[in-house]
Amino acid sequence: MQRTPLHQFHLDNKAHMVDFVGWEMPLTYYGLIEEHKQVRSSGGVFDVSHMGRVKFTGRHARRFLEKACTRKVSDMQAGQCRYSLVCNESGGVRDDVIVYRIDDDEFLMVVNASNREKILKHFEELKAKWDLTFKMDDQTLDTAMVALQGPKVIELIGQYSREIPSLKRYRFAVKNLMIAKLIVSRTGYTGEDGVEVILPSGAIGLAMKYLLQGVDMAKPDAVLRPAGLGARDTLRTEAGMPLYGHELGEEINALSCGVDFAIALDKDQGEKGEVFVGMEALKKTKAEGGPKRKLAGFVIEGKRAARQGAVIKQGGREVGVVTSGCPSPTLGTPIAMGFLEVALHAPGTAVEIDTGKGVLAGKVTALPFYKMPKAG
Repeated sequence: MQRTPLHQFHLDNKAHMVDFVGWEMPLTYYGLIEEHKQVRSSGGVFDVSHMGRVKFTGRHARRFLEKACTRKVSDMQAGQCRYSLVCNESGGVRDDVIVYRIDDDEFLMVVNASNREKILKHFEELKAKWDLTFKMDDQTLDTAMVALQGPKVIELIGQYSREIPSLKRYRFAVKNLMIAKLIVSRTGYTGEDGVEVILPSGAIGLAMKYLLQGVDMAKPDAVLRPAGLGARDTLRTEAGMPLYGHELGEEINALSCGVDFAIALDKDQGEKGEVFVGMEALKKTKAEGGPKRKLAGFVIEGKRAARQGAVIKQGGREVGVVTSGCPSPTLGTPIAMGFLEVALHAPGTAVEIDTGKGVLAGKVTALPFYKMPKAG
């Protein structure tokens, strides 16, 4: 298994390590529910170095990303990042990514760990097919990435930087720490405010000391404490955020996934319009009335959770399938997401979820389940 530059940090903080798509990663440190609540109430530190980081530079870098991604890239400003999809020709999802625009001809893309090699191969094939001139550099093994998430994170960072707290959501800044450059973005995957930091792997020790100075993470009341993959999953589920292999996949139509904002079907319009991979298939789906099933949220009665693959029924008829489910530490009840017939999406609609061992009663609810409280 591969190890991230924060491996010793995990061992020092007594993490329970597991194999996650070939990476040795922390599942929990001191308890999933406690870690989840730590992020919701104060702040958590996540190692996300296993995720891929790919840099694009050169004359055709922008045009390539415009053609490879479903979201518009050309109108991005330097210092801006956007969530996007990378689709296949049939409109299925190869991966969901975040694109950073560093300069006119310089971009960074964060991809899922499970898809990094697949996406790199796909991009090499597209580059040859389109005959575009740019350089693609996989920086994953030379860099580290950490996420600091929670309502007290920005206030804490404000003690060391005036610029970061003033960043808008999905904006980033390049900062200098001694001789290392850090990309600090106001992004995350928990439904909370916070930042994600990308930096050279050799600088991670110095950076962690800088970011965590004065914080004793061993104390239960510390502003920041480490959090693992277990809490990351329950947090993203409460926030209604899709996960590749669950709500997103090669065989899942991109218009079904609840991320229509990231799909620009008008990208081909205008003098310099571009057709992205999968656009024609998605336009056809939309012209035919859209997907028959789309992503919905469910609140489950009782204490048992619905898991991926459970069949959703109504009146004995199959009407959907569960993609993710867990007990919600914040709401105190089981929640789930799944693909459901569009006609049944009204909040309050009753459904039954067949787990194979029993039937759970549920009701449709709007996503996300949890919304970050507004400041003030």
